Amino acid sequence: MSEPTGKYSITMPRDIAEAARSRSGHSGLSAYVAAAVARQIERDNLNELITVAEAEHGPITDEEIQALRDQLHQARRQQASDGADAA
Repeated sequence: MSEPTGKYSITMPRDIAEAARSRSGHSGLSAYVAAAVARQIERDNLNELITVAEAEHGPITDEEIQALRDQLHQARRQQASDGADAA
């Protein structure tokens, strides 16, 4: 069952609205805009969590960020390798 919906009127620059409409595909402009807003809310929530964590533990250093990126890349390489081995 899908979430209940409501009808809203929004205003946005015409070029953005037309670009969104041209990319919305079969699901339509409303679904495209709803997905974009949902992603923005996720980003806002993540930024709030980061702010709270940094207030408690201090800012994340560039070295920590790079180490985590390296771990992610390694995990992706391993996953791709495991998938290729299974095929």
